[in-house]
Amino acid sequence: MDRLRYVIGVDSSTQSAKAAVVDADSGRVLAVGRAAHTVSGSDGARESDPEQWWRALVDAVGSALDGFDPRAVTGVAVAGQQHGLVALDRAGRPLRPAVLWNDTRSAPQAAALTAELGARGWLERTGSVPVASMTAAKWRWLRENEPRRAEATAAVRLPHDFLTERLSGVAATDPGDASGTCWYNTATGAYDPELLGLLGLERAMLPAVAPGGATRVGTLTSAAAKELGLPEGVAVAAGTGDNMAAAVGLGLGRAGLLDHPVVSLGTSGTVFAATATRPATAALAGFAATDGTYLPLGCTLNCTLAVDKVAHLLGLDREDAAPGGEAVLLPYLDGERTPDLPGASGLLTGLRHATSGRQLLGAAYEGAVFTVLRALEALPPATADAPLRVIGGGARGRTWVETVRRLSGRAVVLPRTTELVALGAAALAAGAVTGDDPVALATAWRTGEGATLPPVERDHGTWDRIAAVLDTYISLGTR
Repeated sequence: MDRLRYVIGVDSSTQSAKAAVVDADSGRVLAVGRAAHTVSGSDGARESDPEQWWRALVDAVGSALDGFDPRAVTGVAVAGQQHGLVALDRAGRPLRPAVLWNDTRSAPQAAALTAELGARGWLERTGSVPVASMTAAKWRWLRENEPRRAEATAAVRLPHDFLTERLSGVAATDPGDASGTCWYNTATGAYDPELLGLLGLERAMLPAVAPGGATRVGTLTSAAAKELGLPEGVAVAAGTGDNMAAAVGLGLGRAGLLDHPVVSLGTSGTVFAATATRPATAALAGFAATDGTYLPLGCTLNCTLAVDKVAHLLGLDREDAAPGGEAVLLPYLDGERTPDLPGASGLLTGLRHATSGRQLLGAAYEGAVFTVLRALEALPPATADAPLRVIGGGARGRTWVETVRRLSGRAVVLPRTTELVALGAAALAAGAVTGDDPVALATAWRTGEGATLPPVERDHGTWDRIAAVLDTYISLGTR
């Protein structure tokens, strides 16, 4: 392979933009630039200005490139937060703030969509049953609640689509991120005409679906190149969603590891694995991976931010926790996606005089980890015996890691590389330059390798106690 010099992978997440300058021969991260995003909203609303994402991307890239020759950059790719609805006018300007993945106002629309086609009908087409997070439910919400804006919408984009188009001038997405909309058919590998009709969407309003995230969709426009301080000839890859990029960064896919489960602990908690077969269970989102495999995924809304909130309320450091004992705390502070309880709130039970604040914080950890690991049980059986790769901000927290070990009873791998989403995007950028398989590139970079912690005895008592409380909560019909 010819020397690529540098590529840039961008992780545009809910809270921030991170840009990694990567040596494409070795996968070594040379520099990372960061810029914050602002999220607004209350009572279930979560919104961000898409123009802010672009400004943050420019700032993050500029910071990362400080001290480097920009002429050495050959490719760029964006991995973005999934599901967000970006409605654009005919000039390509946002008509309103983007409705984010963790906005739960569209829960009634998700339920109505499910009823209209039936859960099985959705699974057969998209691999997923609509929940409030899915873009289809958000589009239905916009049509019902802001009909004038919906009528004025000339183009609909996902967050990463919006940024890729700003970079290249090309309206393009990939199968991975498209599969989170609930209007892309993962069986046919194309937008589903029947679903578009059901949703009142015109095909012309949507970006073209590139064959994969490493597909070269164009080069930097002159305007984007000027803002970024990069040459106009830099290749722009199609990019993908953040979970799909993390899978690439871990070397998961046809050219790497299959059926190796991942637990990601961040703003949301996710579990996923790259599989060769297309899943169809209501317990998971049946996403496509960006390399032609599949990425069955369970996602919870409440993870590190929710536990940090409990720590703040208790006046404790996030690591000042102990096992919860009899206390059970379900930290569903923003409703919940898995299980599908968009109207839920936090629940505390089992409180005793002897319960300490440290135990309450530990119970919050246990409730969040239990919810993530329960979704893990729905992954294909082939994943059952493999070690858990734990990633995300929580992977750097002792209590998070030990709680995962205690409640799972499984070995845990802690990848040495922390910026896996940005690194996955960098592998897509490198693939756009050379035509090489990005999963094979990441595997050669060895970014998914790290320390392996042996299994510990599983804490069945805590698991069963939380399960009983959650099952009762669900039976009460809290939605």
